[in-house]
Amino acid sequence: MGYSEDLRQRVVAYLEEGHTLGKTQKVFNVGISSMRRWRKQQAELGHLENKPLKRKHKKIDPEKLNAYIEAHPDAYLREIAEVFSCTEEAVRQALERLKITRKKRRHSTVSATKKDAKSSSKS
Repeated sequence: MGYSEDLRQRVVAYLEEGHTLGKTQKVFNVGISSMRRWRKQQAELGHLENKPLKRKHKKIDPEKLNAYIEAHPDAYLREIAEVFSCTEEAVRQALERLKITRKKRRHSTVSATKKDAKSSSKS
């Protein structure tokens, strides 16, 4: 989390009063590079507001992944990874973030398989 806008304004005002960067650093316990950046921002933009964060998707766009899963519900992780040019682990983590489970149903249940095996062995 960044410094508050109020603190930034007080630091820049203190610097404009003629105090050195070193003294200002000791008084406000703020890094010199931050103070220089704030002074520059104040001069260029006229304010000291935080810049909005620009977040990107890590590797896979969740909307595209969701659409792909809806279109291909039986796709394996390796197939999805090939489509999105990433690893199976990246796909697994993206699915986990979207709360999509990938457990597939078997075509035959275990009990039906056992019954078939027993009936075929008796014949």
